[in-house]
Amino acid sequence: MEILHSKIFGENLSSTPLLVFHGLFGMLDNWGSFGKEVGEIMPVHLIDLRNHGRSFHSENMSHDDLADDIADYMSHYGMEKANVLGHSLGGKAVMQFAVKYPEKVDKLIVVDISPKSYPPHHQGIIKALETVNFDEMKSRSEVEEVLSQYIPEKSTIQFLAKNLYWEENGESKKLNWRFNLKTLAEKYSQFVSNAIKFGVFQGETLFIAGEKSNYILPQDEFSIRQQFPKAQFVKIKNAAHWVQADNPVDFAVAVKDFLGLPKD
Repeated sequence: MEILHSKIFGENLSSTPLLVFHGLFGMLDNWGSFGKEVGEIMPVHLIDLRNHGRSFHSENMSHDDLADDIADYMSHYGMEKANVLGHSLGGKAVMQFAVKYPEKVDKLIVVDISPKSYPPHHQGIIKALETVNFDEMKSRSEVEEVLSQYIPEKSTIQFLAKNLYWEENGESKKLNWRFNLKTLAEKYSQFVSNAIKFGVFQGETLFIAGEKSNYILPQDEFSIRQQFPKAQFVKIKNAAHWVQADNPVDFAVAVKDFLGLPKD
């Protein structure tokens, strides 16, 4: 059994831990500031999903696989219950986990994603990533230059470039992606174009949306409540899809409110 890579804050604190999962092409480092802040109040585990960051690579990438990884992680660390938070793809993972293993979830937080199927919308990014020939790349800036020919948003390029690292092979080394691009490209439709499997989680649930994002639409609320009947909804001002990065202060307040934590 392979266990997801994580970084733990506040592990000496005694309350129920919060497990945090990033989105597609992300990694736990994207959540460092949030983990450090909340980790002063409760244990926080920032976790790399499979095929991302420093977690293991696999040919499998279904929502069930991601949910089982969370169960294995909790078992490894001796956790009976946890609060779970997931953004985007991580949100799909924690929703599937909550309906599959409801007894393991105290409170559920889903950030800017709904349980529904989404049309494929990362093809341009995947094409850009596949175009990078690391045999020819001598620096991070050269990789960013290649990506910029396909991706107009500088912030997206910088986000992706955080995944670059120097892979050592004997005497030589070359740049590579930390994520498993091959599997993510091949199995993309499995985790984006599929809704999570039907099931009901009766526990307390918070859906956090970015005010400028269209990932959770007003008409989604009815179907969300069919699977998460206790769902509450919060919109974060001046935030798009990367809610926690666009407005970290209001985002942290929303999470602390929901978890019943002090806000200062």
